Amino acid sequence: MMTKQQKAALIFAIPSLLMVAAFVTNNFAEGFNWTGSDFLIAAVLLFGTASFIYMIVNSNLSVRAKIMISIVIVLILMVIWVEMAVGLFGSPIAGR
Repeated sequence: MMTKQQKAALIFAIPSLLMVAAFVTNNFAEGFNWTGSDFLIAAVLLFGTASFIYMIVNSNLSVRAKIMISIVIVLILMVIWVEMAVGLFGSPIAGR
């Protein structure tokens, strides 16, 4: 069984690794041109999602409910990310 600290480390390591990968790629790859505000928005989205998942994992819900809610949270993140990147729905936050 994992302790709360181990769960938190695992949950928050994923967005940390994604941010490091984006930073390294931004510096070495052609066509990847994020600004400081792009990194800030990505960090807010990724760590906000991790925070919600951490709260769900530490709740008193059943394992099935925790998994389902976590999947919904990740799907919401993905829709927001795609909308901001390519404007899937053409909203004002679209990155066109």
